[in-house]
Amino acid sequence: MPRKSRIDAPGAMQHIIVRGIDRQKLFKNDEDRNNFLGRLRAILTETGTDCYAWALIPNHFHLLLRTGNVSISKVMRRLLTGYAIWYNRRHGRYGHLYQNRYKSILCQEDTYLLELVRYIHLNPLRAKVVPDLNTLDGYPYCGHSVLMGKVKCDWQNTDKVLSLYSERTTPARRAYRRFVGNGIEQGKRPDLTGGGLVRSMGGWSAVKALRKAKVFERGDERILGNGDFVESVLKSSDERMKGKYDLQARGYSLNDVAIRVAGVLGVDEEKVWAAGKHREIVQARSLLCYWAVKELGVTMVSLARRLEQSVAAVAKSVIRGEKLATEYNYSLIKK
Repeated sequence: MPRKSRIDAPGAMQHIIVRGIDRQKLFKNDEDRNNFLGRLRAILTETGTDCYAWALIPNHFHLLLRTGNVSISKVMRRLLTGYAIWYNRRHGRYGHLYQNRYKSILCQEDTYLLELVRYIHLNPLRAKVVPDLNTLDGYPYCGHSVLMGKVKCDWQNTDKVLSLYSERTTPARRAYRRFVGNGIEQGKRPDLTGGGLVRSMGGWSAVKALRKAKVFERGDERILGNGDFVESVLKSSDERMKGKYDLQARGYSLNDVAIRVAGVLGVDEEKVWAAGKHREIVQARSLLCYWAVKELGVTMVSLARRLEQSVAAVAKSVIRGEKLATEYNYSLIKK
């Protein structure tokens, strides 16, 4: 049975799991780990991707990310490809580094955020990389130490997590640590490492109880969340894909987007493609990037080449363009 395509919804929380091929190590020493984290920091910062939790284990790693305007597939492709090339050169090896493709589970944030942060941050303890919670508090290769204030990490979003415990940092850290400590005896949590109806409902007994009551929830192995959440994610994903295919089927091109931008903003088409920091040029370029990426499905890499800009600059333009379109109710297709 063919694998389903990934669901890459903007603003979605994704639990990412990557394992070494044949259970081989991805990180042999601190130099490997530091190189990986340097790459991760640069990519997350450039793409505006939030990271709530992370843990590096010798033969695998976990990330809990919330996407911005750059899809998770592009974020992970840059991270995994760059690190694999560096790692193979450094260790004199050839071939694949990772086991199959990475695993990504789109998760319902309000239900699973804290559980996933705890689960991911307890990985070094479960894997016996560290002996106890006190050591984990200062372990530099896991986001737990950052939340505890023992290690600095400017790319990890600690405010979001700590604010769910208390408005003040010190009480929040105490409550968070207590919550993590209470999870040690839970051991492995297979319900948090995938999607589907059984995991989302907490096991077969819950699913059977719902069916007995003639309550039928929709499930999807790519999504961890209740039926309503699964329905909304799939509907939104279908609508986005349908919109892109419809535009492409009608022969809509990047040049057509530029013409529409010029018409909507009342500027010459040359200004849409022009470089510079003049307000009209910045607005035109931002709207072009937003519609091209989000509605036509143009990749940021190809758009960056066309505009002779960096991918990071295009990503920022997409954000500005979305705000502009929302504020003035601009639409790519005439209504």
